[in-house]
Amino acid sequence: MKTGNLYKSVPGAQPQELLELLAEDRKGPVRVERIISHGHYSPEGYWYDQEQHEWVVLLKGAARLKFEEGDEIVELKPGDYVNLPAGCRHRVEWTTETEPTVWLAVHYG
Repeated sequence: MKTGNLYKSVPGAQPQELLELLAEDRKGPVRVERIISHGHYSPEGYWYDQEQHEWVVLLKGAARLKFEEGDEIVELKPGDYVNLPAGCRHRVEWTTETEPTVWLAVHYG
């Protein structure tokens, strides 16, 4: 058994995003991660293009995701989530610099 708190040990500004594996199914394709951003964003021209689906919820802070298809931008605030199908090219356009942005990501399928 593993317990924890998603808001504990949230660091302030740091050079890189923090990615923490919280749970995974070693027999299947499920992985749960906590991601902490603080003014971080994807490098210019970089697109995530993942082989798995990803469901992500923003727990704290604020962020903008940009999608290659349709050039759409989605703003996220606490409680907002998005389900990204495998192969959905997207990037993090912006995360707030005034506080940490805490994400919970579930990779599946």
